[in-house]
Amino acid sequence: MTGPVVDADLRARAEAWRDDDPDPVTAAEVDALLEAGDEGGLRQRFDAALAFGTAGLRGPLGAGPNRMNRVVVQRTAAALGRWLDDRGATGPVAVGRDARHGSEAFAADTAAVLAAMGREVVLADGPVPTPVLAYGVVALGAAAGVMVTASHNPPADNGYKVYDHTGAQIVPPSDGQIAAHIAAIGRVGDLILAAADDPLIRPLPSAVVDDYLAGVAALRVTPDAPTVRVAYTPMHGVGLDVLRRAFDLAGLAAPVVVAEQAEPDPDFPTVAFPNPEEPGAMDLLLALA
Repeated sequence: MTGPVVDADLRARAEAWRDDDPDPVTAAEVDALLEAGDEGGLRQRFDAALAFGTAGLRGPLGAGPNRMNRVVVQRTAAALGRWLDDRGATGPVAVGRDARHGSEAFAADTAAVLAAMGREVVLADGPVPTPVLAYGVVALGAAAGVMVTASHNPPADNGYKVYDHTGAQIVPPSDGQIAAHIAAIGRVGDLILAAADDPLIRPLPSAVVDDYLAGVAALRVTPDAPTVRVAYTPMHGVGLDVLRRAFDLAGLAAPVVVAEQAEPDPDFPTVAFPNPEEPGAMDLLLALA
């Protein structure tokens, strides 16, 4: 007996992607779909591609050009490097990440691709809140920044935000120019990746976080006002340590934290959708308050 039949062109595209994929998990995902004859699942992944725009990339994790994965990230990093070269931009690229599934690998791949292109990379050695990365772009005199995060998207998603040298997310026509470079990149197997210990890759200095926090603390406009009591949740994200330090430096009492949501967790187990605007997402915080 023969297995389920998959359209020949679709099969060829899926197999070519699988053969170029450096991640055995997503490569195995393609094999499983092919073996099952899941043409619908394959078309969801291979008949479209994630669009790169002013918010960068964002979408579900998985195989294929219409998902977030290491192939898509490496191509995007190479496109960013080429765009910076086109502009004659000097300076490093600052790279940060959250604690979602895939974020550490995506940040490391970004650093490896850019360093191999001769670009210095300042790489956060752990999760950082998005505003810290944006601040770091300016503080370091960076040519650009990358933050690997899906913000408030569902747990199954990840994303890739690109910042220009001002610390702002890119806007037209920059997004279109980077998208054109992405489209022009072929196999990621043909890209050169630097080793993790390449001298062009250095850690994000702790002074960047310290200076960011000093600036945040200085924003308090009524330093002699009575201390207020604040209930807070990072909602399984990565902001707790930085926020606690900001409160302390500003002379405010430590916030009362939702214990069930205090630690980073890429599965976001206590919320169906980790967005404070979604019904139910703030229930534990409101109960604590």
